[in-house]
Amino acid sequence: MNGNLTEGKIGTTLIKFAMPYLLAAFMQTFYGMADLMIVGLFNTASTTSAVAIGSQIMHMLTVIILGFAMGTTVHVGRCVGAKDKDGASKIVANSIYFFTAFAIVITAVLLICTRGIVKVMSTPPEAVTEAKEYLYICFIGLPFIIAYNVISSIFRGAGDSKRPMYFVAVACIVNIILDFAFIGRLGLGAKGAALATVLGQAVSVIVSLFSLKRINLNFSISLKDEKPDKDSILKILNVGTPVALQDGFIQIAFIVITIIANSRGLIDAASVGIVEKIICFIFLVPSAFLSAISAITAQNLGAGQMIRAKKSLYYGLIITVSWGIIVAIYCQFMPHTLVCLFTKEEPVLLAGCEYLRSYCFDATFAAVHFCFSGFFCGIEKSRLSFIHNLASVLLVRIPGTYFLSESFKNTLYPMGFAAPLGSLLSAVMCVCFYLYIKDDIGKGNINISGFEK
Repeated sequence: MNGNLTEGKIGTTLIKFAMPYLLAAFMQTFYGMADLMIVGLFNTASTTSAVAIGSQIMHMLTVIILGFAMGTTVHVGRCVGAKDKDGASKIVANSIYFFTAFAIVITAVLLICTRGIVKVMSTPPEAVTEAKEYLYICFIGLPFIIAYNVISSIFRGAGDSKRPMYFVAVACIVNIILDFAFIGRLGLGAKGAALATVLGQAVSVIVSLFSLKRINLNFSISLKDEKPDKDSILKILNVGTPVALQDGFIQIAFIVITIIANSRGLIDAASVGIVEKIICFIFLVPSAFLSAISAITAQNLGAGQMIRAKKSLYYGLIITVSWGIIVAIYCQFMPHTLVCLFTKEEPVLLAGCEYLRSYCFDATFAAVHFCFSGFFCGIEKSRLSFIHNLASVLLVRIPGTYFLSESFKNTLYPMGFAAPLGSLLSAVMCVCFYLYIKDDIGKGNINISGFEK
């Protein structure tokens, strides 16, 4: 397998690596929405509400798992770049050990806490039973979601972002086919949606395991030759934990903002929900480049090519900021073309356009801190990403949303500025962090555990 990210034109390498990740993220987002659409075709509002609430919880868990898996991607990439086959094998083996234990513990805890989770989410009484059924099934299948993301992180660290895209495609196809079978033909409702999701992930894991055994990653994967190693697990967690925490806080912030919007009434609640879906799609681009920059930075740092690693950051900034500017301009003049995809009700359409016009500036500012976050993860400084995201959420996003919501009761337009202002704070902090450590990075003095420079 040719997964060398330390050669060739850096701009071309970055785009080629990011595109499969972008397509994979798009498919993952699409089949998550497909569940809701298909449930809505065959069931009442209570079932749709149960699946919507359950899928929001599962999305948050998936994002946190992805954060932890970033530790595997970065360290595998570092070892591959340094041509350290034994180091890569050790990281992979200890990733398997850690995430197996993590899957067992988190599944047990979530199954015990399911009723409490449904209650905390203020689930409508009519949807409580189906929401619990949906989550029970999804929590039982959580080990498949963890396995898929860990295997994908191994491939991405080795420089292959295409195969994880194929794995998502398999899950997407199986999930949608089973949705129609379980929800439409068998009438299983929320249970059918959950079963389709879990079985889709299970098939994807089987395919990914087969690929992992068949494809030559240029290093061996064998638990027989590797025992659990505390230092290797700590390396993975040193990168993954801050990323998982920051992503968890961001998802919590989205939930809080949803609660604030719900308090304004049905029209504003629906409008905010629609715009959040649109923003999720818009953010797929900077998210893909975050992951690409982290993998490329890790490999090139391992190979001692720090200049090339920094160039990946600069190219990523140019591409994603350009994307953000285009999105902001488009949404100023034609927001209705996006909002009308989700609603035909005039009041919701107008309120959604107002909210999107102010919120869309987040695409530009977020592009900056997404790229820097990927770079910081690649040099094992993911704590910096955690700090700026936490500051953004606690100092601007949540209090700003609440203040603007209370101050302007008749329009969503001012409230939409809370998110871009939060991202602006993150972007400024990222630039300051980068300038502070830039000289050390250039001289090769950056403190990277396990890699002496």
